Amino acid sequence: MADVKLHGLWASPYSQRIQLALNFKGVSYEWVEEDVQNKSEKLLQYNPIYEKLPVLVHDGKPLPESLIILKFIEETWKNPPLLLPEDPYERSRVRFWANFFDQKMAMMPIYACRGEEQEKAIAGFGENITMMEKEIVKEFPAGKPFFSGERPGFLDVVVGSASSLIKVTERLVGVKLVDQERTPLVHSWLAAFAELGIAKDTMPDMERFFARAVEAREKHLASTSN
Repeated sequence: MADVKLHGLWASPYSQRIQLALNFKGVSYEWVEEDVQNKSEKLLQYNPIYEKLPVLVHDGKPLPESLIILKFIEETWKNPPLLLPEDPYERSRVRFWANFFDQKMAMMPIYACRGEEQEKAIAGFGENITMMEKEIVKEFPAGKPFFSGERPGFLDVVVGSASSLIKVTERLVGVKLVDQERTPLVHSWLAAFAELGIAKDTMPDMERFFARAVEAREKHLASTSN
């Protein structure tokens, strides 16, 4: 049996998506909680370029970057459930939208700023998620509970892992970012994902997560105002 360790942070959606994928696949692993303010020697050794989380260590071989790790998990543990479609074109489209989500819908620019800058970030998020929904419905099965159909897959893990952070950000800034009227399908997909037993077991406690987000936001705003 392979030795699998996951170096991550409980409050990181990027770490959570790897936990979700491993749990979906039924892969046993050791969780190594990291402190981003006091990074371990192991983390710096495993990811010397970016020094970021998560890092998956498989039989002593480290692999950083969450989307790359997800692809590795799918290619290494080929047992069901499959996270990616078998058709090469469909696989590529799923990866495209996963990259789009990570690049265009970050929460930090929304909750870590104020005034016009925050309003611009909120507007940009709204435009991007509306565009994503408009285009994605052309490629993914309609009337299904998840992006991938009846069962969650790669894109569900990527978007679903951000659901807690989206909710926390909405609470912090007092704005609904994903609503049923503007993006009904993304809204319903996220709702279905949140009801999964594995998702409930993996995602962080919301009050604890919110308290951490408030603290992180205040520190960031204080540092940028000096």
